[in-house]
Amino acid sequence: MADHDNYEDDYIAAILDETRTIALVGASPKADRPSFGVMQYLLSKGYTVIPVNPGQAGKEILGQKVYASLADIPDEIDMIDVFRAPEYLGEVVSDALALSSRPKVIWGQLSVRDDAAVEPAEAAGIKVVMDRCPAIEIPRLGL
Repeated sequence: MADHDNYEDDYIAAILDETRTIALVGASPKADRPSFGVMQYLLSKGYTVIPVNPGQAGKEILGQKVYASLADIPDEIDMIDVFRAPEYLGEVVSDALALSSRPKVIWGQLSVRDDAAVEPAEAAGIKVVMDRCPAIEIPRLGL
């Protein structure tokens, strides 16, 4: 299990290097929202980003089809990037564990941390990062 107070740079870099497809939970169509900016950045870096937002399902955000839930995504996903309040992290973990093809990583954005909520994911072999942003980590690590 990861030390969620101090992530090794190699741990973060390996995750970002191995990840190709990201489900972005809590994606917003509003350009002034952090999730929109991060999604735009990740797309610009060559990642496939699949927005998840039940209120926007069937629409598009940044040209990508929006799904209502993780279970609705037809593609395999490497990472779930969580833009939801920390109290919803357990629900995201449960949804991830219910998938027939589980993600390799669950990533909680800045301020998204709940150590107890992610324990089942870590026990199932899923890597976890919390209270970090890939759009900050990628340039910081020179990826």
